[in-house]
Amino acid sequence: MNKTVILVVDDEQDILDLVEYNLIKQGYEVLTSDNGRDGIQMAKTHRPGLILLDIMMPRMDGHQVCQNLKQDPELRDIPIIFLTARSDEQSEVRGLEEGADDYLSKPISIAKLMSRIKAVLRRSREPLETQKNNIVFEGLIIDRDRYVVEKGSREIKLPRKEFEVLYLLASHAGKVLSRQVLLNEVWGANIYVIDRTVDVHIRKIREKLGDNLIETVKGVGYRFRKP
Repeated sequence: MNKTVILVVDDEQDILDLVEYNLIKQGYEVLTSDNGRDGIQMAKTHRPGLILLDIMMPRMDGHQVCQNLKQDPELRDIPIIFLTARSDEQSEVRGLEEGADDYLSKPISIAKLMSRIKAVLRRSREPLETQKNNIVFEGLIIDRDRYVVEKGSREIKLPRKEFEVLYLLASHAGKVLSRQVLLNEVWGANIYVIDRTVDVHIRKIREKLGDNLIETVKGVGYRFRKP
């Protein structure tokens, strides 16, 4: 069985050495880079199963790296976990907006890091619950096989988490789903993610598909408009 390849991008050599050592102990194959530009090139060359990404780096910071990866159709689905000294909520929300799957503050707890890695990898490999048909709604087709949405003549590709949020809401059209339900179903019940993560993903979906599909039920959650 092939080992999962994890790319670690961080300009602190001590962090690279510590994370690489512990990942190898857990059976992963590890690639490292000390700057953002080289990290992107390594991602293109090796197509890792997951990327651990620092934010404050020379040549190109982690936010720019994440944006570049998420704009590349060949790399956009690679899960990304930010590892950063920035622990404020604003930085975490920005990282999630850019498409990161998780966010860990330094100093790193190795036990917590390994747990988060396993959870993110597990979620990235789990297909959505099999359905007989794609969801069709007023000219909108939510294609579960290709993780795309067709709207008229346009084909809109969504990052995995945005697609899963949309699909979950659409498959329960007319029913209000709380933020906690969405967090548990899409991110996992055992993963700590702030409530605003859901709001960020809903906002991104609305930017791409319009404001009329998903309704906000104040103080409760969100509802996909029933046909």
